[in-house]
Amino acid sequence: MKNKILTVLVAFFALTSSVFAQDGLRTMFVNNKAVICGINIRNFNAKDTNGNGIIDNNEESGNFINAVERLDEIQAAGINVLHVLPITPVGKLKSLGTAGSLYAIADFDSINHQLVDLTSEMTPMEQAKYFVDECHKRGIKVVIDLPSCGSYDLFLTNPELFIKDKKQLSVVPTDWTDVRLLNTGNDESLNQDVLDVHKRFVDMVMDIGADGIRADVATIKPFKFWQEIINYSRERNPEFLYLAEASDSWREPPSKYAEFTPYDKLFSAGFDGYYGSFFGLKDWKTADELYEHVKFNKKLLTSYPESKGVIMSFTTHDETSPIILKGENLSVMMCWLEATLPFNPYFIDGFQFGDDYIYPWANTKACFTETDDDYYFVHRGKLDIFNYSRRPQGNNDLVKTNFKNAFEFRKNNLDLVTKGTWSPIKTDKPSVFAYTRSYQGETILVVGNLDYKHTQKRVKIKVAGIKKDEVLEMIQGQDICKTRKNKIFVDLEAGQIRVFKI
Repeated sequence: MKNKILTVLVAFFALTSSVFAQDGLRTMFVNNKAVICGINIRNFNAKDTNGNGIIDNNEESGNFINAVERLDEIQAAGINVLHVLPITPVGKLKSLGTAGSLYAIADFDSINHQLVDLTSEMTPMEQAKYFVDECHKRGIKVVIDLPSCGSYDLFLTNPELFIKDKKQLSVVPTDWTDVRLLNTGNDESLNQDVLDVHKRFVDMVMDIGADGIRADVATIKPFKFWQEIINYSRERNPEFLYLAEASDSWREPPSKYAEFTPYDKLFSAGFDGYYGSFFGLKDWKTADELYEHVKFNKKLLTSYPESKGVIMSFTTHDETSPIILKGENLSVMMCWLEATLPFNPYFIDGFQFGDDYIYPWANTKACFTETDDDYYFVHRGKLDIFNYSRRPQGNNDLVKTNFKNAFEFRKNNLDLVTKGTWSPIKTDKPSVFAYTRSYQGETILVVGNLDYKHTQKRVKIKVAGIKKDEVLEMIQGQDICKTRKNKIFVDLEAGQIRVFKI
């Protein structure tokens, strides 16, 4: 009898492991098959019926129930992972914005009432679970954001969770004026109270069926803290993803009171991925800067016993809209880099439409507020996380078309993009990059101009096997190029990217 029971258990765990391996987010992520979109439920499907950009006059803000209306759109766009910005209650004291910052966490184990449809008979937890379930029905995984700091409200009710200075006052990290620094302890002695509330957060996130956690500013918590939290999660679901908001370019903590765990130690603690410094694209002047960054990350991801991944964080809720920075060509370039480089694409909701995140009421006095801030505080050109505002939108047809085409190409050539070799090619123009992706006889060539002011004429690219006057199939860009033996010559407008099939 014991042997039969043992056989059944072994079969069960084998089946469970097989399901996780086949469908789990960790497996998708480390194989670069995650296409991630960051969303703010509070404005994801907000009903701004009068079109003034703010949710007022009894208009319906974004919530878990009406968010489901956009999931077919998300699925059709090729997005298979939603990074949901914080869903926990937010602080109302010393606040930013009329609804409060999503990252000023006031409670670790309940749902923000602002994200709940008050007309529904479902509880807040049931509504959150309903949203996640509807995502799963469409093959979309869900990652929930874990804020790194606590609100001032939480400090007043639970001071034992926070670091205090010599005057026993709460610590404001860098310029994050609406939050206070949590006291996680250090690798020699962790703060059990803080550890426990984080475990309760993990329980809540898993109870609604989410597939992973994105840890906000993960660097300010100790190695052993994350090791314990991640192990705690993996006991329940070995395929539960942990994505660290950390970068190889981060060198120091945001406060002298904070711990600092660099990205490589976060990987060792159990994180599956981090933010590659692709947000530097807007400032890169030469192709070598792109090449070196790709090479660095490819090498990094093979440096650990367990497989790791990286997201191409060209644009996030912390980054200014590329439309404002360099115009539509930067957005188009991001689309095709996301679709052809050997990492996981990531973008923030609205990027796919060319949203500039300009709100006409920004930083003006409000007629109503839920917090002690009576101004519509906004970071110019960035997704609003402080107020009840319109859903992300945009009317840039060039960006919309290229986003659609780029991610359709990625979907239809997934093996090429996720398994193919990546080979950089030096061109005769410092600002022009070129690389090939090759897999089982299929090769594409990607060429781009990082100079957003000047056209680059007759760029020479050496590609073995090219014949004189050969006609190349264009995937993206103008169908004009000249070929000589083992060479391609192209003209590139300022900020232009082109993709050829060889």
